[in-house]
Amino acid sequence: MTASSIEALAENTASALRTAEALLEGHFLLSSGRHAGRYVQCAKLLQYPELAAQVCAQLAAAVRQARAEEQPFDVVIGPAMGAVTFGYELARAFGVRGLFAERAAEGGFVLRRGFQVEAGERVLVAEDVVTTGKSAGEVVHMLRAMGVQNISAAAIVNRSGSANPFGDIPFYRAMDLEVPSWPAAQCPLCADPQVGPAIKPGSRPGLN
Repeated sequence: MTASSIEALAENTASALRTAEALLEGHFLLSSGRHAGRYVQCAKLLQYPELAAQVCAQLAAAVRQARAEEQPFDVVIGPAMGAVTFGYELARAFGVRGLFAERAAEGGFVLRRGFQVEAGERVLVAEDVVTTGKSAGEVVHMLRAMGVQNISAAAIVNRSGSANPFGDIPFYRAMDLEVPSWPAAQCPLCADPQVGPAIKPGSRPGLN
């Protein structure tokens, strides 16, 4: 991808997030225990089918360009619950199957509901927002245990602070987002009397 095409993709994605009011400003408590003044809630974007389809189509086009392949994957899979909608829309953009993995009682992820992935398939792991990459990384681990070797990852927003938090597999994203954060004891927002207490913005208590 050229620098201009990467910039255009990021600008278009940021515009879609702003349209959906998915870029939040405030005082947030992250799952790490750190505090931040910004938060991205992609679920607010994904509630709008036209915006979700637009972002996923543009990301798929960018991946095809980067890999110089019209059909680089056989299946898209994301961790439930957060990546179910994104994974489905991204699969539609690529014209392939869209699956989701679910948490196992003993930890990690498993495939249920009759979903199957063959060892020789090319798999794209989808996660709407990547912070640590932990959930998507657990799906990668599950796939490798199944014998899958050709694995890549993709996200709408990368706020990990790293160009590739997955290390040894290709990682594609629509945009990077810098989110400064602080230990709770050093949070400047906590010291501001005009700012309310930190809130947990994620889909489950304690998660972002």
